[in-house]
Formats: sequence, structure tokens, C-alpha cells
Amino acid sequence: MSEEKKTVTVTQTGSPIGRRNDQRATLVGLGLNKMNRTRTLEDTPSVRGMIAKVSHLVRVEDAQ
Repeated sequence: MSEEKKTVTVTQTGSPIGRRNDQRATLVGLGLNKMNRTRTLEDTPSVRGMIAKVSHLVRVEDAQ
């Protein structure tokens, strides 16, 4: 039986302009650097923490 890794789809909805440098760096760490860019990432506690830090700038959907 193979384990299927859970993933989460993150889309950038807000601009990092005028935000703190750590929030901008968190977006880059998630692979987001332009509006409406989407990334599918592994659902880990560290990724969830990064998403929580910039939750006002991203939209999150659970991928199947």
C-alpha cells in the first residue's frame, strides 16, 4: 500500500508592496512572487506556518 502525500494549493491574491520584508520573503519561500500565481505544495507543518504568516495575501485550497 503506497502512502499518498497530502498537498495544498496556494494562490497569491495580495501584493507584497508595502509589506514587511519577512512577509515578502515568505511569499518567495512558497514559490509565489506575482499576483495570481499558484503553487501546489506538500502539506507539512512548516508550509502551514508559512501560509499562516501571509494568510492575508494568499488563498488556500486542499488539493486531492
